[in-house]
Amino acid sequence: MALMITSECINCDVCEPECPNQAISMGDEFYVIDPARCTECVGHFNEPQCVQVCPVECIPINPWHTETREQLQAKYEQLQAAAAAARPA
Repeated sequence: MALMITSECINCDVCEPECPNQAISMGDEFYVIDPARCTECVGHFNEPQCVQVCPVECIPINPWHTETREQLQAKYEQLQAAAAAARPA
């Protein structure tokens, strides 16, 4: 399951740098999470880092993007492979 940021977001800027997959960016009014890049920090940490640092608790599970832990791990591995391929030799 990917996470999402709700309209309660206060744009405090603490979640974006914590995301190891660069899944968080500024949206039209508040930060948003790209479900194609969000692994809930599977592969990096035991807990989603954005949830840990959010001062207003506005980052729940996105009900429109449900994934198992295995699917999140596979997404993590794909993202890591793509990042490695993009690095200059």
